Amino acid sequence: MKYTLAALLSATLLASPLAAQEKDLLIGSTSASSSHYGYFVAVGQLINEKAEGLKASVVETGATMDNIRRMARGQIDLGLVTTNAVQHADAGTNAFESNPQDLRLLWVYTNAPQNVIVRADSGVDSLEGLKGKRFNPGIKGGSTEATTEAVFDTLGLSADYVRGSTTDIVGAIKDNRLAGYVKSGSGTKLDGSTMDIAVSTDINVLGLSDAQAEKLRADMPDISVVNIPAGAAEGIPAYSTWAFGVGVAAPASMDDETAYKIVSAIMSDDTAQANAMASLKGANLAQMTLDYGTVPLHPGALRWFEEQGMDVPAKLKGE
Repeated sequence: MKYTLAALLSATLLASPLAAQEKDLLIGSTSASSSHYGYFVAVGQLINEKAEGLKASVVETGATMDNIRRMARGQIDLGLVTTNAVQHADAGTNAFESNPQDLRLLWVYTNAPQNVIVRADSGVDSLEGLKGKRFNPGIKGGSTEATTEAVFDTLGLSADYVRGSTTDIVGAIKDNRLAGYVKSGSGTKLDGSTMDIAVSTDINVLGLSDAQAEKLRADMPDISVVNIPAGAAEGIPAYSTWAFGVGVAAPASMDDETAYKIVSAIMSDDTAQANAMASLKGANLAQMTLDYGTVPLHPGALRWFEEQGMDVPAKLKGE
């Protein structure tokens, strides 16, 4: 009798909708020491609270490249990516030469405008004017450095590149040993190191011309061209520059309903993500995704965007 009752209870549990529908997800993030890791902890909690039938856990990883490779091996279900790296993976270029990855975008949660900062007394008032000037293209070994050099090559620009750490470069600009540098911004604001320079040295920001912006849009699909409104810092007018985003991708094999539930959960939140990453306060993740996305949205994610009546660019529809 006891055996029969136990069997009935087991059968009832297995037949319950919750047991039948619950799906475990592993989210690849980054190092636990990064502020982005805290963001993904919040993402996991949102999925668990708001996406019925899904149970998410966050895995510490080596960030973008590691996550892309783990998704290819089926070790994680979704993960952090930069929009330039995921475009390379999708196209089978750069580090993924002849080895394209079948990935789709879910959403973008922050952006990284690449700001070209020069001393106001440098005599440089355009990107072309950097020719022959001592100039830092970005912190040595970082994404900014590699992207700047690719942009300059595409636009036929040049400078006398000087390499170094943030501390070294900021000091050199203050001492007038460098004309300027490229530094990722924080949303529509200039980086803290740039503001440190501006305390003692007047600065200008060099923007893209309309022709340069169009060439980058046509020739560099791994980045975005963005318009920064006036006020990136006191006295700085509006300008255009190149940028890449940080977001979340999943294998194209993820089922549409799961992707839809995840994106719906993320987009319905207006506090948890900002509490985890202060720079997201007031951020419009949906619009950021449309502005910075470089690969097609997952069909489940696309469904959410179309339900909101948003104008999704053709490249994000996979057209």
